[in-house]
Amino acid sequence: MGYQPRIKSLRDMVRERKKPLHEKRKSRKRVHGRIGKSTQEGRHTATEREVSELTLKRLHTLGSQKFGSSPFSLHFDRWLMNVTAVLSEFESHPNISVDDQFVRERSQTLSTIKLQLEDNRRKEASLNQEIRNLSNCGSRLEQINTEYVSISRAIKRRKNVEIKRLYGSIDRLKRDLEMVIRMKTGFFRGVSRKDREQKEMEIVQELSDKQRELELFMLSCGAEQKELRAEYERKREPVMEQIKNFRKIMRNTETDDSLEQRWFACEALIDAINTFLQRKAAQPH
Repeated sequence: MGYQPRIKSLRDMVRERKKPLHEKRKSRKRVHGRIGKSTQEGRHTATEREVSELTLKRLHTLGSQKFGSSPFSLHFDRWLMNVTAVLSEFESHPNISVDDQFVRERSQTLSTIKLQLEDNRRKEASLNQEIRNLSNCGSRLEQINTEYVSISRAIKRRKNVEIKRLYGSIDRLKRDLEMVIRMKTGFFRGVSRKDREQKEMEIVQELSDKQRELELFMLSCGAEQKELRAEYERKREPVMEQIKNFRKIMRNTETDDSLEQRWFACEALIDAINTFLQRKAAQPH
């Protein structure tokens, strides 16, 4: 018979699989032991220089931090909390022992920036009122424009009606005058020359009166329209000035005024830390 390979039993296969798994667990324990040992050996307390450099770097970052969009005051508390946390970490470090002068300078700077940010917060809070004021002014301006257009159209309609009436009267008088003139040049029984001349004078006078009435009415309409326009401008001008001011206020709130204030505050804190470190270095050990 030829060579027959031995078929492994299920027990042999399980035994072979368990062996490398057991060895892998032992290997993992050895690796974790080395990592834990190296971590404990590498853990050390940061030096004064390391703490100071990290603190200055964080303050510089916070001083340059920009807030996305209005209302910017939503970010003020978080920013102040971060600054306070950086300072607290610096002051509480075992290698740092701040003096009274540093504490005073730090406290004064934080008090100043808090007041500035609170003022900015109040300005932003008034923005909603300014928006309502702008909306009210817009409604008032629309009302003034509507009133002006309505009265102006009424004047124009009355003007057209009156002009049409006067022109109708003038045209009628002109026809009557032409008829009287034809009567003077023709032969009409029953109408004396004196009556015809009297009638002509009456028509000419009435025609002159109507033409004068038309001229006066046109002047009156012009004066009325001018007065209406002047009244419209008197009402419109202060409203437009208010709208201009409200829009200016709203444009100012679109920029973060606190950025410069926060930058100066962080720079003041950085100066206070550097000055403190210089005083500490100058002290005899």
